[in-house]
Amino acid sequence: MHIHAVFCIYFHREWIFIYCIYIFNKGSAIVDKIKVSILGATGYVGAELVRGFIAHENVELVHLTSQSFAGQLFSDIYPVFRGVCDKELSNLDPAQVAKDSDLVITALPHGVSSATVPVLLENGTRVIDHSGDYRYKNVKTYEKSYKLTHNTPELLEEAVYGIPEFYRNDIKNARLLSNPGCYPTCSLMALAPFLRKGLIETDGIIIDATSGISGAGRKSDLAYSFCETDEAFMPYGVIGHRHASEIDEQCSFLDGTGKTIHCAFTPHLAPFKRGMLATIYAKPTAKFTNISTEALINEYQEAYNKEQFVRVLSDKVLPNIKAVNGTNYLELTGRYDEDTGYIKLFSAQDNLGKGAALQAIQSFNIMFGFDEGTGLRNLVRGV
Repeated sequence: MHIHAVFCIYFHREWIFIYCIYIFNKGSAIVDKIKVSILGATGYVGAELVRGFIAHENVELVHLTSQSFAGQLFSDIYPVFRGVCDKELSNLDPAQVAKDSDLVITALPHGVSSATVPVLLENGTRVIDHSGDYRYKNVKTYEKSYKLTHNTPELLEEAVYGIPEFYRNDIKNARLLSNPGCYPTCSLMALAPFLRKGLIETDGIIIDATSGISGAGRKSDLAYSFCETDEAFMPYGVIGHRHASEIDEQCSFLDGTGKTIHCAFTPHLAPFKRGMLATIYAKPTAKFTNISTEALINEYQEAYNKEQFVRVLSDKVLPNIKAVNGTNYLELTGRYDEDTGYIKLFSAQDNLGKGAALQAIQSFNIMFGFDEGTGLRNLVRGV
């Protein structure tokens, strides 16, 4: 917590009264703003970070960097920000950006981050990274999934996996935070309460998940053009998708038995801009007595009843991406299928929101001592 001292000197005859008032960052109009910079600010995640932070009264955006658009205004690239964020984009050296910032958020390609993050840390800033470079504890798993040699594997142990609902205490003092993938966040939030209690079989978990086109990033590839994606709906990366190994490693941690877990994960691409829905199938263990739809929902309520950004739905409502788009909210519910004996879990989020940039801001709030909802509660879209 930042403390600011204001000294008032009052003269009255021979007496001098000195008042010292300490003003804390919460509930005060006098606040030192946290200096935040974004590397890779013109991608979709970078733009969403800007959208979130301009609503945060305790943040000053210092540097927005872009190799492709240096010298232009951010609002030239995203005209919706005209008069809101007209900051000039730069291509500054990461070391200089770090020296000017309390926090640097990287929205860079995989492999580039692992070369850039050490420079930022060495120059005294804290880092939230959005690539896959620091999401793993096992470097061999990373290198197999991303087909890359890791530049700085020694930082993997230090890096904190950034799902606040799981690792809040570790996030608080993190020097390096790795923001999770969108598919892993959506899937792990649904599975965690049951894995932690041993209520579902760890063999045979099936995850079918669908993302909007923005999940592919801001690309000009033919496969993501309008005519190719409009009215289309298809699976992709059905074997060996890099998020599958991330989900597996975190499931193994959540299970807590030391067993290696492998989920059958299939991602799909749908013709909407943003949003993500996961449908997950699992079998209950013998430990899950008196299983029912009501029991599934009760487990979610018990696990997440104190969480600002998790909305547990009743047995009358199913998640819909339209209800969470543009926000940091994630919606969950479950159903028990008596005919098949399967548990069905449903999870919806915005892939750029809770699945990426806005979750990073939630973690930022924890790192710098703010309420987790600061700057995020009012990010709810209209019609």
